[in-house]
Amino acid sequence: MSIFISIASYQDPLLISTIKSACNKAANEADLVFGICDQSSIPIDINSFSSEAAFHYDHVDPILSKGPCWARHRLQSFYQNEDYYLQIDSHTQFENSWDLVLIDQLNSIKNLSDDAYFCKPIITSYPRSYEVIDLKNEEFKFDSNDGLVYPIIYRKDSIFMRDFFSRQISLPINIDKAVHGYLLAAGCLFADGCFVKEVPYDPNYYFYGEEISLMLRAFTKGFSIFHTPNIPIFHLYNNDPETSGRQLHWNPDEDKNRITKWHELEKQSIQRLTDLIKGNLEEFWGLGEVNTLDDYANLSGLDYKSKKVLDEKKAFESEFFLSRKLNKKPF
Repeated sequence: MSIFISIASYQDPLLISTIKSACNKAANEADLVFGICDQSSIPIDINSFSSEAAFHYDHVDPILSKGPCWARHRLQSFYQNEDYYLQIDSHTQFENSWDLVLIDQLNSIKNLSDDAYFCKPIITSYPRSYEVIDLKNEEFKFDSNDGLVYPIIYRKDSIFMRDFFSRQISLPINIDKAVHGYLLAAGCLFADGCFVKEVPYDPNYYFYGEEISLMLRAFTKGFSIFHTPNIPIFHLYNNDPETSGRQLHWNPDEDKNRITKWHELEKQSIQRLTDLIKGNLEEFWGLGEVNTLDDYANLSGLDYKSKKVLDEKKAFESEFFLSRKLNKKPF
């Protein structure tokens, strides 16, 4: 069962380690197909990898980069009907047999009910963290806090902070089974491969708006969100260049030579989210017709049509996820 792995990387020395970890820790390395958009000053030697996996490598001068959504959109052009789609960041590490674990979790969710809501699940989370101890020697320290689920909720202090954009956060709960969700993480997303064709990445978003626009488009097109225990993936959350070696897209030294500056891209991204919610986008980039924004308000407690919080427990409290029966449609 093939897995297309989408990795958008920006000036990230951990890209190579991420690729190696995915290959070395997979149970079926030959089933992996990488799509890599490497926005860096110096391209990596993709042919140097001694791997059974397949690679599609796209090197882009960082001056030409327009952000992660633009890069992820480019990567989806490499998708060739693989069975599954995994989207990660370029500073990710894996546990052993991660591929079998994710496939098993996805299939287990499909088998929970005959309701159409369970036919197209997305497994997503802000994964457990890891720290860089020695970048050169690829020495890392991993969060060993297993057995928790990391649902994603809205941040109460950041609701509709920029028009329709709200920040989100992950707060762990102690449960040994999957829970329903209503938000996704762009750096850890696993679904059937049909996701690429049904919810293609919109290159017109920058950072603000990426995750909620993807969520609303996926939800209204019939996809459902689940957060599962023991996600076999670790993510680096420390953006300190001295520790991680990474440069950020909005770094002034990086941005000064671009024709379109990062703040202009961010402004366009916020407007794009507004146009999505107001129904001003063409069908390809717009909302679907399987579920509605009213359904989403019932699920999440947040009403985008009226820009109101309808239920604070749903929107802001991770413990609320414990109250929903897993094998029942949650709205």
